[in-house]
Amino acid sequence: MKATLKPIPPKKATKVSVPNQFLWALIGVLLTIGGTFIEARITANAPWRWWSEQGGVNIVTNSLGVYCQVAAVLLTGCLGGKNAGILSQIAYIFIGLFWLPVFSQGGKLAYVMEPTFGYILGFVPAAGICGWLAFQYVLSIESLALSGFCGLLSMHVCGIVYLTSMTLLEKMPLDGLTLGAAIALYTLNPFGGQLVLVCGVALVAYCLRRILFY
Repeated sequence: MKATLKPIPPKKATKVSVPNQFLWALIGVLLTIGGTFIEARITANAPWRWWSEQGGVNIVTNSLGVYCQVAAVLLTGCLGGKNAGILSQIAYIFIGLFWLPVFSQGGKLAYVMEPTFGYILGFVPAAGICGWLAFQYVLSIESLALSGFCGLLSMHVCGIVYLTSMTLLEKMPLDGLTLGAAIALYTLNPFGGQLVLVCGVALVAYCLRRILFY
């Protein structure tokens, strides 16, 4: 059985040019902003049942319980590399804090007191780690899925650390939300849906990189 995760020799390493990194960073910002407001859904019926006998469209979808924001973060890393991923998410956070309400619950500096802000900060290492790993192995769906999974884990680690800090500093919103309940709400509950997004990101990124020859 052939190994699906093969490190790329240093001399054959795939590199994204600087202009393309900036292009992917810009695309990443736009995707992340758009993904914040687009609910992730999956088809509940097989593709061959998407058209009814009468000729109409019959696509049934179920919600994954998450939005496409995380998918945009990881996709940027998989396509643009670590620099594009990090730059795009720093720009996204800057826009949300100082310009437009692009976060899920609004924006502005007061958002740093929201329990979910730690996860938004986690977008930066998530995109960076995902983008770095995505170009360390020979291109395959498995390597991209691993990259996305590691990025997702880093985002949740940042989020949990932020929640813990808020609890220790007694800054958690006074709505009866304990640390355990917050971790369950913001990490455990959406994790399954986000894993599905990781699989989708790996497939899309693989196809696009094949088309773009890198």
